[in-house]
Amino acid sequence: MSNTELLEALTILEQEKNISKETLLEAIENSLITACKNHFGKAENVRVTIDPETCEYHVYLEKTVVEQVEEPAEEISLVNAKMIDSKYELNDIVNVEVQSREFGRIATQNAKNVILQKIREEERKVLFDQYYSKERDVVTGVVQRYIGRNVSINLGKVDAILTENEQVRNEVFQPTERIKLYVLEVKSTSKGPKILVSRTHPELVKRLFESEVTEVREGIVEIMAIAREAGSRTKIAVWSNDPDVDPVGACVGMNGARVNAIVSELRGEKIDIITWNENPAMLIENALSPAKVISVIADAEEKSAKVVVPDYQLSLAIGKEGQNARLAARLTGFKIDIKSETQARESGDFLDYENDYDDGYYEDEYLEDGEYAEDGEYAEDGEYAADGEYAEDGEYTDGEYAGDGEYADGEYADGEYAEDGEYAEDSEYAEDGEYAEDGEYESDDIADDGEDTDDIEDDK
Repeated sequence: MSNTELLEALTILEQEKNISKETLLEAIENSLITACKNHFGKAENVRVTIDPETCEYHVYLEKTVVEQVEEPAEEISLVNAKMIDSKYELNDIVNVEVQSREFGRIATQNAKNVILQKIREEERKVLFDQYYSKERDVVTGVVQRYIGRNVSINLGKVDAILTENEQVRNEVFQPTERIKLYVLEVKSTSKGPKILVSRTHPELVKRLFESEVTEVREGIVEIMAIAREAGSRTKIAVWSNDPDVDPVGACVGMNGARVNAIVSELRGEKIDIITWNENPAMLIENALSPAKVISVIADAEEKSAKVVVPDYQLSLAIGKEGQNARLAARLTGFKIDIKSETQARESGDFLDYENDYDDGYYEDEYLEDGEYAEDGEYAEDGEYAADGEYAEDGEYTDGEYAGDGEYADGEYADGEYAEDGEYAEDSEYAEDGEYAEDGEYESDDIADDGEDTDDIEDDK
């Protein structure tokens, strides 16, 4: 092969195999050194020079000038060295060119194998680097055939394996069908890169949104969380970094064009798009969409939440076989307990502020022995009483006010005012005095049954 033919061959290999010319020239250099080793028995003193522009190459043996040659592959006599150049003296190093055509058949075959081996290694490396860069990304492949329950997918220059575990249940492929796949892992093997792909991974949906939605691809809209049950339903929470951009609207697209393209690629899988919220309660309410929510009580430390929904919305909130609630829990990271309004009332987990205010407000808000009462308006052992307006053991003890009447046995007891009547029996106004117990006035000054008494007539 002439230098021109070699240069053309290297150029074709560089284009087809994507292997650099420098790498191929290095392979040729190594093959020539191997050929010398097979031909001469050693290659420590072999030197190869190759011009990368013209592919012109030369092979030299570096020999030491001696008086008497004992190792022909490493030594040259002074006489022969002088024939090459008269300047050589003893112990000088002489470069003696070797013609590759002098190599034997075995040496030539070994040199060829070295070149081919290097080309194969480089080809595998190039493919590995090419697909390794696509790890955790989406690629398009062509279905080739089923291998048992696995599917062989052609990705162009290499085949990938879609295992049974990474297939969507009930999804059947036909040969030559084009599908999108998520690259899980790329491994380097002696037979080339081994690529594992998936159709069930949640990131597949995320990457599809990045390819379909410009705002997501540019980072204006972020996908904050995603939960998926492949082949059935997916929930994603989105957030906009631009107040003028509606994140849900951007993902849905005009007349649903963007999300419908993704649904079509996923073969009808339903997709719920909700707005992300830093408030866990608001996020959980959004995540349970399309169900309506009455109230959410979220515990950020325990990562749990109690949700109350209208009775007629309970089945919708839970979803078929619990799917809606399960996906909402995965999306938010909270353990969600969903109850209907009736169930919540029966268990005491729900407070209707309009209807239950008088019965439950103080029970929930204040302590029995604190400022306010469990059974009454105020506390029994605190500032105010449980069974009366004021306390038995607190600020007003058997004092100003009584439990059974308007006034107590203290300041007004058996005194100025009576317990059973408007005025007292044994007090400032006696039975026979000015005022009577059973009548408005007594018989002395004012008649029991009339306005004036006999004494009044005597006075006249």
